[in-house]
Amino acid sequence: MSNTRGPISQFMERNYLHFNAAAMMDAAKGYETHLDEGGKMMITLAGAMSTAELGISLAEMIRQDKVSIISCTGANLEEDIMNLVAHSHYKRVPNYRDLSPQDEWDLLENHYNRVTDTCIPEEEAFRRLQKHIQKIWMDAEQAGERYFPHEFMYKMLLSGDLEQYYEIDPKNSWMLAAAEKNLPIVVPGWEDSTMGNIFASYVMKKELTATTVKGGIEYMGWLADWYIANSGGKGIGFFQIGGGIAGDFPICVVPMLYQDMEMENIPFWSYFCQISDSTTSYGSYSGAVPNEKITWGKLDIHTPKFIVESDATIVAPLMFAWILKQ
Repeated sequence: MSNTRGPISQFMERNYLHFNAAAMMDAAKGYETHLDEGGKMMITLAGAMSTAELGISLAEMIRQDKVSIISCTGANLEEDIMNLVAHSHYKRVPNYRDLSPQDEWDLLENHYNRVTDTCIPEEEAFRRLQKHIQKIWMDAEQAGERYFPHEFMYKMLLSGDLEQYYEIDPKNSWMLAAAEKNLPIVVPGWEDSTMGNIFASYVMKKELTATTVKGGIEYMGWLADWYIANSGGKGIGFFQIGGGIAGDFPICVVPMLYQDMEMENIPFWSYFCQISDSTTSYGSYSGAVPNEKITWGKLDIHTPKFIVESDATIVAPLMFAWILKQ
């Protein structure tokens, strides 16, 4: 056992020896080896990982250059910032399994939107961000400028306008850490998020133009250029938290370049890990075992492949702790 590791890593090395625990350790060590050999890593965030406060561990991964690029849903993009500015107004509902439809309606009437056991406060979270991001959208449009969704969020964070609202230690916001490093982010399907819906409402009211925010096809084109520029040497690994569009969209950049752009020498993803509790598989992408991705031209026959069938809110912080030697 290495003395350079902190107590969390030492506990993991001593106890996590079999089954999913061993799969997690193998995947974490594989991630570490990939970086040590000069590789880069994409992390994809599905579900409500930001509301689960993954930023506590992910922000430090970003600061220590353990991740090169992130793909996330629009929900994860905004919910980390919502937690940053409205944390004390969130409401825990530990007995969420016992709620009746009337209980759920009462939460709605009180402007609480529930994510499992955690309710996001509409006024302090959604609306607090809305007035600031709206101005940034308007300013860009008036200047004839267009940006990606995450770039607008970066502008809002780096302006300092939100500092007056901070309710957690800012070092625990992964979006703030990403903004400070100008970390590349891809946000497929951003329209399927609260800020995306709000932006759509301004477009419908003729107050903004849809093209002011760049969309998914432009994200894919940007990602293709980034992949070509960064896939040399050890290559780029793919660390997938959950399933969904956050993972499905970016992993397809490789077969797109190979098959559709006819770039026959484009490297495959050079590491793959998915943390998922999706049932294998009944036709779902999220529940597909990694080997299926070989047939789609995403992974090579020799790509190190790992799947940890567990709760990502438990597993991901532990893996990050190992990688950070905590």
